[in-house]
Amino acid sequence: MTATVTADLAITLDGYVAGPNVSGDNPGGDGAERIFDWIHTLASWRERQGMTGGDENRDSELVREWFDATGAVVMGRTMYDLGEEFWGDNPPFRTPVFVLTHRPRPTLVKEGGTTFHFVTEGIHSALERARAAAGDRNVDIGGGADTVRQYLAAGLVDELQLHVVPVLLGGGLRLFEGLGDAGRRDLEQVGAVETPLATHLKYRFVK
Repeated sequence: MTATVTADLAITLDGYVAGPNVSGDNPGGDGAERIFDWIHTLASWRERQGMTGGDENRDSELVREWFDATGAVVMGRTMYDLGEEFWGDNPPFRTPVFVLTHRPRPTLVKEGGTTFHFVTEGIHSALERARAAAGDRNVDIGGGADTVRQYLAAGLVDELQLHVVPVLLGGGLRLFEGLGDAGRRDLEQVGAVETPLATHLKYRFVK
């Protein structure tokens, strides 16, 4: 059975997945705390960070379901570089992570089961390796936005889950910008969960 390829992202109501002025000291951009604060309060996320406490609610259940279903992650080098310090020695993924890059680097083994593999052969090679590692679990295209757009444009994403937070950011990095004709695909909605923190929408691409 071929692994399902997912893309799972938090996004503002006006379509931004990061704020303006993204940098090493400001990895989510200006105002990013308004996009991601909802997840950092959840028990399921805090468990992955080695912390206790947090809210146990439907949002937390959805995050835990994502972790349970995901057997490998693909991300871009920028996302890795920006997240490396934040994730620390025990990143939350607990799976193989395949990092798209033009700068080779030896495989990096972290605590808790996360191993970062640096792939220089492009998006198809990274996905092929991630599928082999995931087995019968999902492969998630974790980001950033440019990496997700590459996989969307190539028609390689099977399911898209958006956690829409009730925020108008007004500027920053848009997820769907610049896809052009490659982005013209039909989707069917297969799930919707509304909570005070976010509206969780799940779509499947029509083949």
